[in-house]
Amino acid sequence: MRIVHDLAQAPPPSPSPRGGWGGYVTIGVFDGIHRGHQQLITRMVKAAHSTTGVAVALTFDPHPATVLGHEPLPLLTTVEERAELLAALGLDVMVVLHFTSTTAHTPATAFVEALIHHLRLTELWAGPDFTLGHRREGDIPFLRRLGAERGFTVRVVEPLVWEGTLVSSSRVRAALKTGDVPQATGCLGRPYRLAGVVAPPPPRGGWEGTNVSLPPERLIPTGGVYACLAHTEQLGTHPAVVSVGTRPIFGGHTPVVEAHLLDFDGDLCDQVLALDFIARLRDEWAFPTPRQVADCRLRIADWLGEAR
Repeated sequence: MRIVHDLAQAPPPSPSPRGGWGGYVTIGVFDGIHRGHQQLITRMVKAAHSTTGVAVALTFDPHPATVLGHEPLPLLTTVEERAELLAALGLDVMVVLHFTSTTAHTPATAFVEALIHHLRLTELWAGPDFTLGHRREGDIPFLRRLGAERGFTVRVVEPLVWEGTLVSSSRVRAALKTGDVPQATGCLGRPYRLAGVVAPPPPRGGWEGTNVSLPPERLIPTGGVYACLAHTEQLGTHPAVVSVGTRPIFGGHTPVVEAHLLDFDGDLCDQVLALDFIARLRDEWAFPTPRQVADCRLRIADWLGEAR
């Protein structure tokens, strides 16, 4: 998958192996790449590749809400994580546009003309509530009329409903903020993942855990103790118990994510550690004795063995 940051860079440097191409395009933040996103993009990719099309996802950075003056949303994925997930779906091109006030004030017609010029827009794929352009003027009826004039088709994919409710990024955020890990996993189609660099240990260790330094814009699940799978590029995957909170054993107040790899003994400092959240075990707690720490590790190891 090719990643570009300017529409002018979007066409591939050479013709597609399938011959001349047209752009099959979908637009959105796609935060989390949940099952609804996956459904839309998978269908678009299949349609594009069944012809001479190139499948393109256009996303924004930063999140438009931060530019439009709304309260910033905690993100489920970084741009890099979105790219990795989209590539796995077979996407050909990911366009990451820097969202500014100029972007927000671009008329829908002008934005579509840019898609036609730079992406050879053939089909625009979206959900039924999709809008584009200044004051959200480019809704589905508007875009279909424009498509009839300019020679592109609008394909609408109905949103995914799971357990009676629409799958959405906001639903995933709400689940994680209440510690409902199964709900988040069901919407995402995979465990929620947090990845960060392992920080040097503090002067006083809580329960000899590994502190993970995370991007400030990422959503951290509500405080508590979690069963996780921890991944490192060099050292593989290990079951882990993860404490999210303020390290109450020392009366701390600064939020931290502290991972405890159950079958690993080594130095992870400065390595990237990815944590997949499998289950929330209980509220945040303090561990007054080493025995209680050991008991906790044994219970988590048993649970992970059953989950596998």
